[in-house]
Amino acid sequence: MNFFKTTLLLAALTAMLMIIGNFIGGQNGMLIALIFAGLMNFVSYWFSDKIVLKMYRAVPVKEKDAPVLYRIVRRLTEKNGMPMPKVYIIPEEQPNAFATGRSPKHAAVAATAGIMRILNEQELEGVMAHELMHVANRDTLISTIAATFAGAIAYLANMAQWAAIFGGNRDEENRGGGLISTIVIAIVAPLAATLVQLAISRSREFAADHGAGELCGNPIALANALKKLHMGSMQIPLTSGTPATSSLFIVNPFHGGIAGLFSTHPPMEKRIEKLVEQAEQMR
Repeated sequence: MNFFKTTLLLAALTAMLMIIGNFIGGQNGMLIALIFAGLMNFVSYWFSDKIVLKMYRAVPVKEKDAPVLYRIVRRLTEKNGMPMPKVYIIPEEQPNAFATGRSPKHAAVAATAGIMRILNEQELEGVMAHELMHVANRDTLISTIAATFAGAIAYLANMAQWAAIFGGNRDEENRGGGLISTIVIAIVAPLAATLVQLAISRSREFAADHGAGELCGNPIALANALKKLHMGSMQIPLTSGTPATSSLFIVNPFHGGIAGLFSTHPPMEKRIEKLVEQAEQMR
């Protein structure tokens, strides 16, 4: 993720926070939202990985706790010349995985308990290669910051709705306009934040898939893993987290509603098609 895209994303999400702040409290509210955005940037950079891992109740593991997973991650990082990230297990039955961290030196990869049950070692290696490519490409920082901001925007939009109900728009003459503004803030702002995530997430997934195919040397194994994970994510719900963090996962963990209509992931058929093409080219 290059610097320009990162700056553009943060600017767009910061602007949304300021618009909501202005709606809630006028110029003072906008100033508070600007300060809040600055704090969000600081906290997201330094602590967003810990926030996300805690959100999903991820447990750190050593080689003796998850020997196959740990061995795969170590083998891939050595092959790619990367620092060894921290390894976590998420106590969820939905098969899925994600990576987080502000840099390759401060990275973590997390796999659900469910993914360990349905993938063979080659498929799991393909998934971990995908996550490590996100780390190598420094996608993890921007994804985690975007997820943190999107969650904050959804929370403030909800606050704006309650502020309007209980007198946030004090001018009686503007009640009609206030009602329209409330609808815009409560519905459009979280949707816009999701669209900002979507705008960058799809290209990131294709790049990580391609890099993973090269790193593990077996694009077909990753394609098979994606098929299993896609079916598993539709059949087994994720019991923790929020759709604002869906872009972090290798497959969309939330289906239905806005999360289903505006997926932060490319169509699964297209991802598998590209991996099959890559395998043919490698042969």
